[in-house]
Amino acid sequence: MYCGVRAAVLGSRDLWFPTLNTVRAMSSSGGPTPPFTTLSITHPANHITHVELHRPEKRNSMNKAYWSEMVDCFNQIAEDSECRVVVFSGAGKVFTAGLDLMDIAGDLLQPKGDDAARIAWYLRAIVSKYQKTFSVIEKCPKPVVVAVHGACVGAGVDLITACDIRLCTQDAWFQVKELDIGLAADVGTLQRLPKVIGSRSLVNELALTARKMYSDEAKSSGLVSRVFPDKDSMIAGALEIAGEIACRSPVAVQGTKINLLYSRDHSVSEGLDYMATWNMSMLQTQDLMKSAQAALEKKSPKDVTFSKL
Repeated sequence: MYCGVRAAVLGSRDLWFPTLNTVRAMSSSGGPTPPFTTLSITHPANHITHVELHRPEKRNSMNKAYWSEMVDCFNQIAEDSECRVVVFSGAGKVFTAGLDLMDIAGDLLQPKGDDAARIAWYLRAIVSKYQKTFSVIEKCPKPVVVAVHGACVGAGVDLITACDIRLCTQDAWFQVKELDIGLAADVGTLQRLPKVIGSRSLVNELALTARKMYSDEAKSSGLVSRVFPDKDSMIAGALEIAGEIACRSPVAVQGTKINLLYSRDHSVSEGLDYMATWNMSMLQTQDLMKSAQAALEKKSPKDVTFSKL
């Protein structure tokens, strides 16, 4: 159970809420967590990992170090049997301003290579590296709840579309900015945003005009599932959702994420076949019996202890 953050029960609702001090601590952590220089990692409750993009003095823009650190971070999370769900947010006044152009300009504007072919191979390797930074979130078997406040620009949109659950504040806005700096978005937005929103026309408009999308439109279009009045309430909401996920069978949770992603990219019949193959082994888990017994006894999933996965 995620015991560390229960503050109150409202009426008859058996919900879990982080304390205000916990939320404030998550919203204003002391700095990056070594060995990382761009990320702060905390564990606000059992089985929940909070990853915070932490370059507030640079509006959380993504420098060279960030692209490698994200991959290392989520590879570690994927192997961490204590972690069952991730909350991702940004420190400071905005979620992210996107690329740190000053830091990475050399790679893009002065690529290495003796001729066009070698320069092209170098640039392909750079783009592939940046793509992996966000694909690692999608491939991580632990669900990722992203909490966006203020600006979410350029690569920030690439990031959030790779996450599983998206929340934002009322003052949040989103922008596919790459067109304004002379390139087509190349690390995930053009591939994932059409599957997140569903409206090809709206995706085309956002990508081809680089206009801002505000929180109300983000909610109505399906980019986010909830909008909160401010950052503290959003982090509290993200923790509540994470807690509901964390208290359930990790076998069931991770299997659900993996099969949702598989079904997104395959036909219904292929998805059903993959699901049958998946559960021919996963149905043998003791978690099924534990959960069924709890249901028969009218207990909450929070009352069941599941083994690490």
